[in-house]
Amino acid sequence: MNKSKKWALAAGAMIVSMVASACQPQVVTQVVEVTKEVQVVQTQVVQVESTVEVEVAPDAWTTPHPILSDLRVRQAIAYCSNRPEIIASVYSFVDDPSALLMDSPIQKSHWAHADGLPQYEFDPAKGAALLDEAGWTLAEGASIRTNAAGDSLSLRFTTTNAAFRQTWAAVFESNMADCGIQIVRLHAPGSWWFGSSTGLRRRDFELGAFAWVGEADPGGRTLYACDQIPTPANDWQGQNYMGWCNETASKAMIAANGTLDRAERIRQYAIFQQEFAKDMVSLPVFARVEANATAAGLVGPDPAPGEPYVVNNVYEWELPGADTLIFGYTQEPATLFTLIESAFVATNAYGLISGFGITSKNYDYAANLYFTQLPTIENGGATLSEVEPKAGDLVVDAAGEVVELAEGTMVKDASGAEVAWAPGVKMQQIVLNWQLEEGITWSDGEPLKAADMELNKKIVCDPESGAVDFTVCERTVGFEVTDTTQKITLAPGYTPPLYFTIVYGWYPSHQVLSDGRRLADVPASEWSTLTEVAETPLGTGPYVITEWTKGQQMVFTANQFFYKGVPKTPNIIIKFIADSQQAVAQLLTGDVDMLFGETLGAGAEVQTVRDEAAKEGATVKLYLTPSATWEHIDFNLNIR
Repeated sequence: MNKSKKWALAAGAMIVSMVASACQPQVVTQVVEVTKEVQVVQTQVVQVESTVEVEVAPDAWTTPHPILSDLRVRQAIAYCSNRPEIIASVYSFVDDPSALLMDSPIQKSHWAHADGLPQYEFDPAKGAALLDEAGWTLAEGASIRTNAAGDSLSLRFTTTNAAFRQTWAAVFESNMADCGIQIVRLHAPGSWWFGSSTGLRRRDFELGAFAWVGEADPGGRTLYACDQIPTPANDWQGQNYMGWCNETASKAMIAANGTLDRAERIRQYAIFQQEFAKDMVSLPVFARVEANATAAGLVGPDPAPGEPYVVNNVYEWELPGADTLIFGYTQEPATLFTLIESAFVATNAYGLISGFGITSKNYDYAANLYFTQLPTIENGGATLSEVEPKAGDLVVDAAGEVVELAEGTMVKDASGAEVAWAPGVKMQQIVLNWQLEEGITWSDGEPLKAADMELNKKIVCDPESGAVDFTVCERTVGFEVTDTTQKITLAPGYTPPLYFTIVYGWYPSHQVLSDGRRLADVPASEWSTLTEVAETPLGTGPYVITEWTKGQQMVFTANQFFYKGVPKTPNIIIKFIADSQQAVAQLLTGDVDMLFGETLGAGAEVQTVRDEAAKEGATVKLYLTPSATWEHIDFNLNIR
């Protein structure tokens, strides 16, 4: 379940960041097949025929849960959870399950992850001792713990009815039974569990399992701050479904999201993570797996957590003795005009033509192509100033909306306080100065020009182009370019944590179309229908598309004008294959050299590749990395 907001302002060169979606940590949906039969006990698969919203008292969901409000019980559940066994139930092909374990809501490879957090390794004896201490004892011959009043230690566990979750939930249930905790599993349709007025949104669970998605900006305020607990009193606003209010953690989370100083953000996130782990209000069960597979001899691919596009360095790839690499896709792009098509297959293919300007390996953005650096306040490439906007200026108000400034408008002043604007009130403003590398050239030999960047901004900010997100366009109040620089001035009050990824790309303003018109003169409304845009776009990246036979293949040849030098492999073919099973078969026979996670999935096909890769003299190689998506179990600290 991805609650995060995606920035989408596509660029002609894959300058993908807050303004272009290609370098955003993108989640690849995984279809996981059940590979191990687990005995299911106390399980109900819920069928929801209709939803009836029931009125509840305003003070509901503030009473401490009689079981889960006890820290010792929550910690015992963590110690009794055999997470490596849970992982093995859905990912039998993972040799080292510990690589997928998490100890906080922030992935271990992330720049904001803290060291030295409390750990909850599988230790049922320690869990049992904590339960005894909490007054939940196991009578001789009994299988379920009870307290002094004779109440059973029984908890309702709710999640979706997906086979993937039914499989690992059964193992969790078995783990709890071994510690004397009865789990009653309810597997509900996703439409109910993630509904706008049901399931999670109404905190209708005791133990609840679902997934969050990690990103380069950890965010987290709506998930963990004290003022984000959904209750009837606040009309169910917020996503702190646990009902957890730890003032130290909440203040740290708010502080981390209220500054652009990276060192301070790291410090505050560390405080939050310590409190989160100590209080054990949500058990991080495991990160999902991202799988890529290649021919064994292929040199160059370097999959990393947080970076969805392995081809970001494709110009360095080579397979000894081969002049062509063949990538297998089970989906065909609808178009290469990625301003209106964000599917992985389209972005991955277009990236061969455009190149990837920015990467997000290990959830940390970095300049990859075209730019000398990402402009930050620390390196001087960006400035954060206090300015005095005037009435009528465009600013971002305290609610995050773009408004024309007027007397009384609620804004955040330079100190971060919400105030009613009046003349003299100062606000924060960011200015970005992007420096491009020398020698960037289009694949037809034409040098990159300022007009190309101006054309990009014109098209991506035009609603007639088919674009749907104008977040950055609306908040850009100044745009100055030369052939090698961009200066972007953001509206006062707009200070996003990922400000250093806001950049506009480029489109070839010099290109003459088959009908004789210049691309720069074509209305934005026509771009999506142009062959030169949708099927054979010019680019400044490592490859040129030379053929697209629909339903069969796309052919790319090395860009002789690529500013980093001619790519090591002369040709790349994207081959369209009916399904993952056939794609794997062709990888094993050498008819395909690379399968990406979107094609490979995370089920039986991965096991097939893994078995082949383990053989002596294997012809294939399997890359497994922790995905941005992670499964967890929330503990509801309150009852109605």
